[in-house]
Amino acid sequence: MRCPKCGNADTRVVDSRTQEATNAIKRRRECRGCGFRFTTFERCEDPIEVIKSDGSTQPFDRNKLLVGLMRATSKRDIDLAALNGLIDDIERELRSSTLTAVSSHEIGDMVLKRLEKLDKVAYIRFASVYRDFRDVDEFFKELQNLR
Repeated sequence: MRCPKCGNADTRVVDSRTQEATNAIKRRRECRGCGFRFTTFERCEDPIEVIKSDGSTQPFDRNKLLVGLMRATSKRDIDLAALNGLIDDIERELRSSTLTAVSSHEIGDMVLKRLEKLDKVAYIRFASVYRDFRDVDEFFKELQNLR
């Protein structure tokens, strides 16, 4: 692992902790060159393919999902840890299934199910993009279903 400050490849692990909820290992490292300390996360690399609506596939990217959730929760009182927990829960559910590919539609439904419990405004924001509302009537129907 290269030091993010000086680029030195000679680093040592100071502390390791398992993150049971996310199936990851958190490592605290120190650069032997400049002494800078930084944190890394090691996750299982078991690719999940996402089937897009146009039929193309791409690997599951939790960061892409996080960006979408951050947009939906913008100016809401929801911390980053809650969003990461939501993504961890989705990723855990995907990895526990026997499928190696999942549709983007299924992932969107998984997100909406969890957002509905977390924050109704974020749910509507995410749904308006995910379901591609064409007019105010579709938006209003979704609001009625939410009640």
